Amino acid sequence: MAACSFRRSIASQLSKVLDLPPENLIKSISAVPVSKKRCVADFQLSIASVTEDSSSDCLAQDLNLQAEKLAERLKCDAVVSEISAGPGTVNFTINRELLAKTVLQQVLKDGSEYGVKSELFSTVPRQKAVIEFSSPNIAKKFHIGHLRSTIVGNFIANLKAALGHEVIRINYLGDWGMQFGLLGVGFQRFGNKEELKSSPLQHLFEVYVQINKAAEDENTKKLAKDFFRKLEEHDEQTLSLWKQFRDFSIEEYIRIYKRLGVHFDEYSGESFYQEKSQEVLKMLEDKGLLQKTIKGTGIVDLSEKKDLSLFSTVVRSDGTSLYITRDLAAAIDRMNKHSCDTMIYVTDKSQSNHFQHLFQILKLMGHDWAERCQHVSFGVVQGMKTRRGEVIFLEDVLNEARSRMLQNMASAKTTKEIEDPMETAEKVGLAALIIQDFRGLLSSDYQFSWDRALQSRGDTGVFLQYTHARLHSLEEMHGNEQLTDVNVACLQEPDAISVLQHLLRYDEVLYRSSQDLQPKHIVSYLLTLSHLVAVAHKTLPVKGSAPELAQARLCLFQAARSVLANGMKLLGITPVTQM
Repeated sequence: MAACSFRRSIASQLSKVLDLPPENLIKSISAVPVSKKRCVADFQLSIASVTEDSSSDCLAQDLNLQAEKLAERLKCDAVVSEISAGPGTVNFTINRELLAKTVLQQVLKDGSEYGVKSELFSTVPRQKAVIEFSSPNIAKKFHIGHLRSTIVGNFIANLKAALGHEVIRINYLGDWGMQFGLLGVGFQRFGNKEELKSSPLQHLFEVYVQINKAAEDENTKKLAKDFFRKLEEHDEQTLSLWKQFRDFSIEEYIRIYKRLGVHFDEYSGESFYQEKSQEVLKMLEDKGLLQKTIKGTGIVDLSEKKDLSLFSTVVRSDGTSLYITRDLAAAIDRMNKHSCDTMIYVTDKSQSNHFQHLFQILKLMGHDWAERCQHVSFGVVQGMKTRRGEVIFLEDVLNEARSRMLQNMASAKTTKEIEDPMETAEKVGLAALIIQDFRGLLSSDYQFSWDRALQSRGDTGVFLQYTHARLHSLEEMHGNEQLTDVNVACLQEPDAISVLQHLLRYDEVLYRSSQDLQPKHIVSYLLTLSHLVAVAHKTLPVKGSAPELAQARLCLFQAARSVLANGMKLLGITPVTQM
């Protein structure tokens, strides 16, 4: 990583002056974000991060004075061409020729591994992570929360895998529970085997809506209870119908996930843990953690004073298991099966209490690994509608994004004849959905807007795709050969320097996202990169420039496209080459 060699060089000079080991200084030296208003240095050291007395009462003017003193004691060398003091910082400017040469060589050499090989990750141990995400309920609508869970979980899995961790992606389906009693009775009354095969999600949803209307009637309720009881007792005929519901639904989900570019290593579900949850109840009882209430339900006391001011219900009065009981069984089973270092659950924030209880009960049961379980929560999306009204299925959203994008592409003056407009519109539409979703903090609620998401200018997924396609056609136009022996030292213009400085920061952005699992850092980085490239594309023409300069500029744009593509793929976006 280009930034690493520069950081190391600065750290080694600082270590002599400050008498600190260079490795302690590396994380205190950060690349400076590009500024539109002025030229900035390439790296800065924050004085507060290396002074003994970094308490809040250490006045700003003291820090400024210390920065000035330190800057005076440092010398420029073959790597650093300028050193200056800023507000509480020491700023370092890298030799311009060396900057261009090192960054571009590194980007083009490392390819898809640029940034992830950085020494910032050297102290991060490689881990095995189980990530549970998406997890829709069979026969219920795949609501927009499931879409968020799917794309957020996919991003976390992509990022961890890119950083060399072993990742197991699990889809934990809602495939058990009383609703299957109703669904079974509904299918016997309104179902159609052919429709179940051709569009299972749609058909089961329609059946479920119809039977729910009839469920007011006591006889229907009784039939539904009987059906679910038979299911729990493994009655062959009942189980066979349930299995068809599940298998056909998974087949259709796999097809839809493929459109999203998402895959799972394991399709699990509550049904797997229906029996194991009974074992969990036995364990809780053996450890003296299970208490019975007057109503006959089973609870676990989670209060600090053991006064039942906080408890979790784990078994119904009729002895049947609940969602949390099955989750406990699933967590224990996964840990036994995968021996993972961390388990991440990606769901909306309304389930925060559920996961707090889950992790607490696991700890009470003596499972210390519960400390390494994490709930990544996200906010609610409001106003997601298609032209036909409220969103019911994920497929509706994808179709809507594709058809709106096709329409926009058809009416745009810049659209060229492209080989597969449907495929392109699908990828660009998906990029629009993902960027709109990932721009803010995951825990924030946001108002969805098709018009805003699909704008071709501004901070959108469409703009990222457009930038990628534009850079790709620039490369094609000027011969797609691997550039070697290019003299990039001639890249001295401010707009070229801005792109180089931004490429320098990529590893820090990846590091930040890997720490808090928020995609917004990468999104903001890629949008800035695209804006910088748009400016450079105007001011640094390849066509009509002297051959040596043209080659160097092409090299710069090639590096920008490579990093843009890498970042987009991490977010779950497939870059398009035409648009």
